[in-house]
Parts: sequence; structure tokens; C-alpha cells
Amino acid sequence: MKNGWIKVAAGTPRVQIADPAYNAEQIAASMQQADKAGVQLLVLPELCMTAASCGDLFLQGTLLEKARRSAEELIEYSSGLDIVTVLGLPFAWNGAIYDCAAVLQKGKVLGIVPKSCLSAEERRWFKPAPADTIVIDWNGEKIPFGTRLLFRHQEISDFTFAVCTGADLTALSGTAASLACAGATILVSGYEEAEALGRAEKRRAALKAESGRLLSGVVVSGAGAGESTTDQADAGHRLIIESGQILEESPLFSEGLTISELDVQQLVSDRRACELWTPAEQSGCVIPFTTPVRPTELTRNVDPYPFLPAAEELETALDLQAEGLGKRVLHAHCRTLVIGLSGGLDSTLALLACVRTADRLGMSRSQILAVTMPCFGTTSRTRSNAEILAEALGVRFATIDMKASVLQHFADIAQDPEKYDVTFENAQARERTQILMDLANQENGLVVGTGDLSELALGWATYNGDHMSMYGVNAGIPKTLIRRLTAYIAERSEDATLRDVLNDILATPVSPELLPSEGKDSSQKTEDLVGPYDLHDFFLYHIVRERQTPSKVLYLAERAFHDVFPKEVILHWLRKFCDRFFMQQYKRSALPDGPMVTEVSLSPRGAWHMPSDAVAAAWREDLKNVDPK
Repeated sequence: MKNGWIKVAAGTPRVQIADPAYNAEQIAASMQQADKAGVQLLVLPELCMTAASCGDLFLQGTLLEKARRSAEELIEYSSGLDIVTVLGLPFAWNGAIYDCAAVLQKGKVLGIVPKSCLSAEERRWFKPAPADTIVIDWNGEKIPFGTRLLFRHQEISDFTFAVCTGADLTALSGTAASLACAGATILVSGYEEAEALGRAEKRRAALKAESGRLLSGVVVSGAGAGESTTDQADAGHRLIIESGQILEESPLFSEGLTISELDVQQLVSDRRACELWTPAEQSGCVIPFTTPVRPTELTRNVDPYPFLPAAEELETALDLQAEGLGKRVLHAHCRTLVIGLSGGLDSTLALLACVRTADRLGMSRSQILAVTMPCFGTTSRTRSNAEILAEALGVRFATIDMKASVLQHFADIAQDPEKYDVTFENAQARERTQILMDLANQENGLVVGTGDLSELALGWATYNGDHMSMYGVNAGIPKTLIRRLTAYIAERSEDATLRDVLNDILATPVSPELLPSEGKDSSQKTEDLVGPYDLHDFFLYHIVRERQTPSKVLYLAERAFHDVFPKEVILHWLRKFCDRFFMQQYKRSALPDGPMVTEVSLSPRGAWHMPSDAVAAAWREDLKNVDPK
């Protein structure tokens, strides 16, 4: 439960129809298994105490009484367990029968939630839930009874769940929405539904939509094993969903437990950040409960590359770049796209975006001018790759050696050319930008920026050097996605020359090439200086997009990169990320335009509002006492 993860389970025990005693034994086994697995909340199917397919037997007092006595045995059994169990049973009260879910824990019934949305057949046996929450007597205990009950953990208030049996979860009446807006981060449902071809996919779609719309965790458990097959078959379909994403799903026609962890801390954070989220008052009652607060061992997958989309979305990413750049070309009435082509990864993707844009607009590729500007640190590998790439793509190519102009500048400002300091490096970056800007003026052109989202997060750009352009086509794309998009284009290319040069560029270490080098590759490797981009993109996504604390990000990164980076390495670069992210905001406050591609953008014009003089003290403090081992 540390960091907001709540281990939940959806269970489908095998039942015998109209045999509550047998069913209670199976339910108890499920409760014990879930409790041993560290589950805090177990959800069982609709009417699993009796089986859901009892038909007119539901009207028999014998069955109702036996179901109640067996439920009381389970209540007693729960006294030795920490787990909270949501149990489906028929419940007779005041001359009516209700299709209910009873919430049990530590030998008590915390509340009973009757079903509201009944089919015509269900109305043969059950009455819909009363409009208001009432209090009923069960063996001398006063139990809340109604559809608007919130069950809230006393120590972790974000762990608040509500029960919506069957169709109540997705009903147009909006019961689930009102409970979520009143504070329920987890919506649970036991259900019974005849399986048929295509129904599972409709169920997935409806539940994902409800979870995403309500920014909630959803845990559903379907009746199945042992239910009647007289006219239909139930599949025991179980799903655990968070904000529209399925975390775990059972096979159809299975029994047992489906377990995962819901991040209630993240759900609350998402709601706070959602402009459309409207909190509401709870019109029923809030029922407190408690379970031991202890670390939760994650079983859910942690994606080490959260920015990488599904394969079918890669074309969309490329189209977003081309659409953004194309609009700027038309608006500026420019005749030429001017780009500094280093032979490195970022400028390669930017050039590919220029080519895609020109093709879409019906421009000649000769209207793209790629310029390589060798200086003190340029290697033969990158210089050669720049020329090969430009030729393969059919764009104009120019080489402008900067050494003489940079040395003259050093003489003008009394800079020792043998002193390899920040002035030595940044003077070259600014000279490159000056050349590109002046060429654009000559050509009635537009300078296309090559810097990416990862570099913007770290401030790894020379202010008014590569930091500046007339349109930053890579500004919304992190380094890990730059690599994937370039590889995607290489994989699909039918031109062997283009494919080979792209693959060699992908294999070239990332470098600004601003310090003198010998050999094929630069001695100045970016990731040796600022850290691995795989880690920094992970940090960027979880701190900016997910708004998670650094300590929680560290825990997730340990799990995602457990076989790649040791904890002390992750911790070192996470601290560096937090420091650089805050110190370098002033560069992001003066960014040129560029298209948003992923869900993270650092544009100061809408996506990311942050003062340039904000400090990282609280973020550092969160990691202060972390043991690096």
C-alpha cells in the first residue's frame, strides 16, 4: 500500500446451484488464497453465495435462509483475515428480496449494496434498490443498506471504493459517476452475464470507457464455473482496469483469482489535474475500515519505455510533425526549409520530417537545404553520414567549414582556443545557428530546429544556439521515440542506401561534437555527461505526465530497469534530472514553436507552466534519505 498501490483481486470460485454450504467453502478458500497473496480487496461474482442461475428457487425461503446462515459463517471466517471481501448474495428484507453485495471484513458486515438496474427477468425475483440509504438489522448489528455507500480506508483515504453490482456499473443512471465524484477511486462489481460471441469485447470496451471517463480503478468478477448451462453459459470473465487500461484479465471460462495493483495515488493525481473533473458531495454514507499498511509487492508491468506508442501509431507521430511544419511553411510563405544536418540522430529525424512535409505539400525536395558545418569536433563518420543521407533523400546539401569564423570570434573576445570550456563549446553552437539563420534569410527560408523533448527537459541546449530555430519540429518527441521513429523509417525503406545510413546513424553514440576528437566516433558522448536517455525519458514521463514523487519514480525505475541499471545508478541520475529540470526552465520559457506529439509537452504556451526561478528543494528532499543500495 506504500506509494498508493492497492493489491486487488477478482475471484470466480466454483459454485453448485442452490448449495450455499458448498459455495461458502469455495468462497472461504478464495478469501484465504487472496489474503495470503497480500490482497487488500477481493471482489466475487454476483449471487455467488447461491449461484446466479437459481431461477424461481430464489423465491424459496429455504434457499434464502441457508444463504444467510452460510454468509454468517463467512463473516465469522473473515475475522481471522485482513482482507476486505465483496460477496454476492440474495438478501431478504421487509417482504422483498434484493440482489446484493455484502462487504465483509474482520468478522463484520461493513455494508450491503443492493442492485438497482434489474432486467425484466430479474424483476421476477428481486426488487430494485431503495432510493435512499437505510439502516437494517442483521443479528443485532446495524448495517448501512443502499447504493451510495463509500468504503474508505482510515489511514489511506485515497483507498476508497464503492460497489456497483452488474449493470449498475455502466448504467445511464450515473450511479457509478456520482460515487466516483464523491471520492471512490475504485469501483467494484460482481456480475452475471450470458456469454456469446463478441460479448467479451463489448464488455472490455464498456469497462475501459467507464474507467477512463471516471479516472477510476475498476475490478469486475463474472459468474462462471458451476453456473447452469440450461440455456446459456457464463464465462467467469474477470478484469482489473485503471484509467481505461487493462492491467490484468482472466481467460474466458476460467476460475480462480486475477490479481493486480491499482495506483490510487495516481488516480487522485489525475483527477486533480483534470479540468473536467467535478467533485461532488456524498449523499449516502462513508464507512471506515482499515487494513495493515505495508509495502505492496508489484506484479503489474512497469514499462521502461512509456513514450513508445503501439506500432500503428508511429505513422501518426510522423504525420503530426509534418502537419505542424507544413502549416508553418504555408503561413510563412517560405520557399526553402533550412536545416543543420550533423549526421546525428535528432537532425536525421528532423530532415525526414522536412522531406515528409515537402512531399505532402507538393514541394520539390530541392527546396530543402541541409547544411553540415564541420568544426573542431566533427568526426568523419557523422560528416559522411550527413552527406549520404542528404543524397539518398534528394535534398540540396552544403558544407560550410566553421573553423576560421569561430577562431576569429575567439580572437575577438580573447578566448584561448586551447581552453576547452563552456565558451569554447557554446561559441560553435551559436555560430551554427547564425549560419542557418542567415542562409534562411538569403533563401526566403525557414530554419527547422532539431532539438528534442529530452534535451529540453535537461536543458541540454546552448541558449540562443541550437536552442533557437523558426520551428522546432522535434520539440514534442523524446529521445527514445526519436530512435524508434528513425528505426521504423529504416525498416520500411526500400532504398538500401537510405536504410544502411539510417542504421549507422542509429548506431552512432549521441554527441554534440564540440570538443576535438580522434577516430571514427566523438570522444564527447552525451549520455556519459548527462546520463542515459532511457532513464531520463522514464523520469520525464513519470514526474511530468504522471506527477509522481521522485521516491516513487525511483521505485518504478528499479522495477522497470532491474536488469539494466543498479539502484545507485538510477538514484544518481534521478537526482541529476531533478536538478537540471528546475535549473534549465528559463530555456524552455523562450522556446520556438513546435508540435506536441506525445502526452508530454514542455511548451510554455499552454502545456507546461513553470516559473523559471522555481527550486527543486522539495524534490531533492524526497530522495534525501534513500539508501542507494
